[in-house]
Amino acid sequence: MIRPVSYLASHLRPLLGALALLVVATPLMAAVRLAPLFRDGVVLQREMPVPVWGRAEPGETVEVTFRDQRHATRADEEGRWRISLTPMAANERPAQMRVAGTNVIEVRDVLVGEVWLCSGQSNMAWTISQIDLDARSLPGVDDPLLRQFHIPPVHAASSQEDVAGAWRASSGDTTGGFSAVAYFFGRELRERLQVPVGIVNSSWGGTQIESWLSPASIQASPFADSIRAAWEKRVADHPAELERYRQSLARWERDREAARAANSTFTRRKPRQPEGPGSRWEPGSVHHAMIRPLVPAALRGIIWYQGEANAGRPVEYADLFPRLIEERRAEFRQDRLPFYFVQLANFERRQDPTGREWAFLREAQSVALRLAATGQAIAIDVGDPADIHPKNKREVGRRLALLALANIHGFALESIGPRFVEATAEGRMMRVRLSHATGLRSDSPDGVAGLELAGDDRVFHPAEGRIDGETLLVTSASVERPVAVRHAFSNNPTVSLRNAAGLPAEPFRSDDW
Repeated sequence: MIRPVSYLASHLRPLLGALALLVVATPLMAAVRLAPLFRDGVVLQREMPVPVWGRAEPGETVEVTFRDQRHATRADEEGRWRISLTPMAANERPAQMRVAGTNVIEVRDVLVGEVWLCSGQSNMAWTISQIDLDARSLPGVDDPLLRQFHIPPVHAASSQEDVAGAWRASSGDTTGGFSAVAYFFGRELRERLQVPVGIVNSSWGGTQIESWLSPASIQASPFADSIRAAWEKRVADHPAELERYRQSLARWERDREAARAANSTFTRRKPRQPEGPGSRWEPGSVHHAMIRPLVPAALRGIIWYQGEANAGRPVEYADLFPRLIEERRAEFRQDRLPFYFVQLANFERRQDPTGREWAFLREAQSVALRLAATGQAIAIDVGDPADIHPKNKREVGRRLALLALANIHGFALESIGPRFVEATAEGRMMRVRLSHATGLRSDSPDGVAGLELAGDDRVFHPAEGRIDGETLLVTSASVERPVAVRHAFSNNPTVSLRNAAGLPAEPFRSDDW
């Protein structure tokens, strides 16, 4: 008997559904996959072994071919595989990388040069467009040998292997989206070294340092309990904060509509939704999602611009920041991986009645200089008192590049400004000895700015400074017997002291009060 189509369809549908479930539930042969950095346009690090890794079917043979190198391996029992390209000279001629298993992946337009991980919060994330520069007006902007791999902001509750992102060559159409600090850093390296430069931009505004650390590193810190307690409080407070936000948003929307109806200007800022569970504030969450997928890439070094979100917690930061540097070196398997960072710029922090919160955070950042192969770019003279995102990213990037050029590539140039060595009392004055002080000078016709002296009472008073060779003689009419001296030790100091290279003197204090 011939059944109607509707009858057949109704009886076949359960069978087809079961087959579909069977197909989904039955694992298929896994295709070879590459780690996220190995996409078209990738820049590989010159002069060191270059790990190439990914996933495949357990036991599957994977072969990687690049230029005159060919390497084969088998995926382990979990499907992970990795080979290492032998060290290569810089090469600006694009080539193709071929990765073959049960399938074949071709990565096109591959260069060999210098690769830097650029990371931190908003002042690293801030783009060329955000600092009000027209990328098309930048000299030499159309440069196929300067490239950025931008990782969109993302967090995760556990360690990840993949992340979104693509390599983009510098051009008038693309560079507006480059990290401004990283772009000017890379631009300086390109001009000086004449090799391809790849920037891996993994940064996210408003992130605390504990979000960039692994849970294991946090747990090893003496501040693990306070970090966990702060996160638990945020989670517990989130429902009430969310309800207050909803009420504030409703009022804001009503007031905005009323202003529109009255044809009047409405400038009140929209309320910001509070972040709680499953957000960038969770310790370890940004590390899981934005750092782990990059490990163990071959890097020349790391530049870092972060700290604003940790202001007010300098003692914690002084412990966590060196831990972050050591963790990166362990992850990327380079014990002396160069790590250069930006000390916080000058900023008038209105919510800080002491006027010194950022000064103590800057000091906490400087603790990391005790580690080998670290460097600090001073930005205390190029900030904006009224803007936490100062626009002079060009000079910040240049100063970071000076550290790399001098310390890694052997350029004979000064890379840091005058640095405090010691202070000794000489009657009513204190003599301050500085390093990196060749050609010591002051920009101000009124003498050296930003100095303070204190006596045994620990009360600091404005002081005057006179340059004596590579030292400073500091006096104050209010301090008869000085015991401590400070320079630029406030949130928004005036800075005038420089060396012959034009680099500003670092903030310092001789006391530990």
